[in-house]
Amino acid sequence: MAEECTHDCASCSSNCESRKAPQKDKFNEKSSVGHVIGVVSGKGGVGKSLVTSLLAVALNRQGYRVGILDADITGPSIPKAFGLKQGIEGDEAGLYPARTPGGIDVISLNLLLPDEKSPVIWRGPIIAGTVKQFYTDVIWDHIDYLLIDCPPGTGDVPLTVFQSFKLDGAVIVSSPQELVSMIVAKAANMANMMNVPVLGLVENMSFVRCPDCGKEIRIFGESHIDEVAAEFGYPVLARLPIDPALSALVDEGRIECVEKDPLTDAAAAIVKALS
Repeated sequence: MAEECTHDCASCSSNCESRKAPQKDKFNEKSSVGHVIGVVSGKGGVGKSLVTSLLAVALNRQGYRVGILDADITGPSIPKAFGLKQGIEGDEAGLYPARTPGGIDVISLNLLLPDEKSPVIWRGPIIAGTVKQFYTDVIWDHIDYLLIDCPPGTGDVPLTVFQSFKLDGAVIVSSPQELVSMIVAKAANMANMMNVPVLGLVENMSFVRCPDCGKEIRIFGESHIDEVAAEFGYPVLARLPIDPALSALVDEGRIECVEKDPLTDAAAAIVKALS
């Protein structure tokens, strides 16, 4: 037992003998959710929200009902990618997520703010509590796959998601730099400690394709994703290029208009793994 144990195992990452299995939070009684998947990364700036968005679009196109819980409270970007600006409605039964033009349900703090540029200056416990409310108070209507876009790192919110929510698996996002492979290992070890299966790795910004000759140019050096995948026994689900056209779609709020979703095969692999 830790020397300064508070006996609140839900807010502690120590793997001591006195640990009690934390109670998993339950969805709103009117919700219907199939699988819950956390999209995580060991550090920021690797494109985790982009991966969440593309994965949601790919699953939606394959005929599944998809929801996104934007758990990145201080840096929410999911509404921007989908062009969502309307507020969230609610009643005594709970909150109702916004719906994208393509039919994906989204809950994000940015949809509750008076201005999407307003900063959220909250401390960790309040942020974690808000994420739990998004999970328990929102009415998720017949969702096959609920994707949780986690903030980077292994702090309060990822810990809350891993410990308090019933996750069917996690997708870890990385970039090619050698430093990031170490950070990915931290996220992988956290998943293992919390007994959450890792469905696979997605490497973003793997290369840029020359528009003239088609050659793949590795701006950030050679990838280390295969080494990490081999170390932990995870599949590499996808390697995403740096694509200005994709970035433009995100900036325009039209991510659902992507012609060739680079995560189509990754979505199919996840469905197969969870079936």
